[in-house]
Amino acid sequence: MKLLGEGMRKKWLVIGCAVVAVSILLFAASIKIASKILGENPHLAVGSGVGMIEVKGLIVDPQETVKQLHTFAKDDRVKAIVLRIDSPGGVVGPSQEIYEEVKKVSAKKKVVVSMGSIAASGGYYIAVPAQTIYANPGTITGSIGVLMKFTNFEGVMDKVGMRAFTLKSGKFKDVGSPLRPMSEEDRAMLQGVIDSTYGQFVKAVAEGRKMPVEEITRIADGRILTGEQAKAAKLVDKLGTLQDAIAEAGRLAGIKEEPQVIYPPKKKRHFLDLLVEESAVQIGNMVRRDGNLRGNGFSLNYELNGIDQ
Repeated sequence: MKLLGEGMRKKWLVIGCAVVAVSILLFAASIKIASKILGENPHLAVGSGVGMIEVKGLIVDPQETVKQLHTFAKDDRVKAIVLRIDSPGGVVGPSQEIYEEVKKVSAKKKVVVSMGSIAASGGYYIAVPAQTIYANPGTITGSIGVLMKFTNFEGVMDKVGMRAFTLKSGKFKDVGSPLRPMSEEDRAMLQGVIDSTYGQFVKAVAEGRKMPVEEITRIADGRILTGEQAKAAKLVDKLGTLQDAIAEAGRLAGIKEEPQVIYPPKKKRHFLDLLVEESAVQIGNMVRRDGNLRGNGFSLNYELNGIDQ
């Protein structure tokens, strides 16, 4: 009888442990499912509030940021938008696409920019249509300008006894090629492209900051500024943190209490997407290093140059 009693106790102990284990697993699964649902649909968790959009790193692909801005512009629960920028800039076209979308959205809803450690070149370009720009005192910003980078390999090829030959449809088709010297005609043509794009940048800043073009041009020589210096130059409005920017957005939107922060729906990411994305990034970095973008040998950038991040 004693042996039988101990056997029964062990049996019930095993059953009890199994029940507890299953309960823990079910609880963990329910938490995961709930967080997944709320993560993909953040509006289920909050009512009206302030939308938060983050721009981080080099500006190369504008699609996700433009999509988020467009979504928040149509969402009645988003009363204002905070655009958090932590970027040294990027390629001209993508920067201009984000700029245009910020400009459209700011005509419908208040947009407040919060600059992180750096918001320079293209990172500053996309900020200027906002109603209010916040920066930390030590934020690196400014760097209003355009650059092209070229590399010439002729000397190296001569040393190893290699020769390159190019067939082209026009004299400028291989402009910026690392395999031949840059002619004066090449230089003049490329400088014209830079000057045109630079003029677009200066005009956008002047319009966004409501300042004369001449005043912007005086500091639009590629120089970088701290947030404190940028405020003195009227390139930013206020010194403050991300929380200050959120509070300001809530105030501009007429929200009386502390505003709730609404994040964009999380993008579903599959393994294949991550693999393709990583491959694209690596190829893009390689192309940028080699200076062979789109077969013409150059990349036109609004990008901070020469500072390690």
